[in-house]
Amino acid sequence: MNGRICLCLIWALLALAPLPAGAQGFAGLGTDAEGFATPAPDPDFAFPQDHGPHPAYRIEWWYLTANLTGPDGTPYGIQWTLFRSALAPMEAEGWRSPQVWFGHAAATTPDAHYATERFARGGIGQAGVTAAPFHAWIDDWSMQGASLNTVSLTASGPDFAYELSLNAQGPLVFHGEDGFSVKSAQGQASYYYSQPFYEVSGTLTLPDGPVAVTGQAWLDREWSSQPLADTQAGWDWFSLSFDSGDKLMGFMLRDRDGGGYSSATWIAADGSTTAFPDGAFRADALAQSTVAGRSVPTTWRVTLPERGLDATVSALNPQAWMGLTIPYWEGPVQVAGSHTGVGYLEMTGYD
Repeated sequence: MNGRICLCLIWALLALAPLPAGAQGFAGLGTDAEGFATPAPDPDFAFPQDHGPHPAYRIEWWYLTANLTGPDGTPYGIQWTLFRSALAPMEAEGWRSPQVWFGHAAATTPDAHYATERFARGGIGQAGVTAAPFHAWIDDWSMQGASLNTVSLTASGPDFAYELSLNAQGPLVFHGEDGFSVKSAQGQASYYYSQPFYEVSGTLTLPDGPVAVTGQAWLDREWSSQPLADTQAGWDWFSLSFDSGDKLMGFMLRDRDGGGYSSATWIAADGSTTAFPDGAFRADALAQSTVAGRSVPTTWRVTLPERGLDATVSALNPQAWMGLTIPYWEGPVQVAGSHTGVGYLEMTGYD
């Protein structure tokens, strides 16, 4: 590991590594954000500018997941994420920049899960995002296109790689109150919108060779400075695409005392949305798997009575553990019950 990467790793750990339990939310996201900007109700988004970075805020991500299928019907999943974390509420160029960037990439099959990460310091060109034309990158990993509607996606690790083309077939979707997404009873919040309507084609390369794949992808854009309350330990987040054409984003944020906070967005096939407040959406664990030496729920019952949803969500591969600097579970899921389909599940805070 060269000196630059060592420094980036140290900076990222200082910025985000978990502190003693009870001091903050998952991975430091509940720590005080003094000096940083904080989200406020009634956001006034401006595009394409808001597809780019917001350095006045402490944490931000460009988060893409895709459910894919090979020629023989085998299901796969991929993840591509670029994170930006600010070490201080200041602007500076070059090596003085307080921005730390890190990327996560993964590929999941029914029998294997591959994950890797990259680190970079802001201000020196190794990683970043431009809004128009859109380009998000870290080293040779890239998501880029003339706009966010049509992008190419590349990433690679020791055991996998992918080159994919994504074309949006629907509008952007805004969560919470027009993109102001509340995360706790205390009022912590983020700005949050998605592009859940990508159609995907390309090549996924695995240890056995390349596979032509097609499918659908979902991009999340989110930024904040303190998105969790200091009592929250982690979250269970679902992005589900149903065979009917409808979609659902729903999350449960877990408190250390056993309570929780939920939110959901129902996305109709035409892109129209309905936001649901705390308590309307539920996710209850049905079965646990031993994953990386810990017990993790990998089969869930998800319900949203107002939309007649009562479905079982099951991991394609229960061992989809992201054993990275900040570990979590992330993988493709299959949906059965009142609604059928596919999606992605992310679970954090399972130490």
